[in-house]
Amino acid sequence: MAGLKGEIWDVMRAASATHHHLRSRLMAVMQATIVVDISASIAFFFLERNMPNTGIHSLWDAFYWTTSQLLTISSTMPNPVTTTGEIICLILDIYAITVVSTLAGMFSAFFYRRGEERDPLHKK
Repeated sequence: MAGLKGEIWDVMRAASATHHHLRSRLMAVMQATIVVDISASIAFFFLERNMPNTGIHSLWDAFYWTTSQLLTISSTMPNPVTTTGEIICLILDIYAITVVSTLAGMFSAFFYRRGEERDPLHKK
């Protein structure tokens, strides 16, 4: 476990170029996701709040629902009732799946590069 804690600390302080690349990419994904979350929450609030059978009655409801969708865990609230809301929902789902896949690729590249740094295949 000390190795994992050390790697996390190294990513946080960008101990090497490999750690810096991972940290930069993680921060970019986090920032983009925050922008998407806030933007979609505001859009859902204004689109859905006055519709019959909606679960969105406040900005918090919209934020909760949007964040749950982005975390790919969904929520107990009903799905959007407007066509535009349904389209935004699909875009959020695609975004969430893409981010999860991208994160897997980022970590794979990181671990590959760290392995190369520790034990290069072609020693000189």
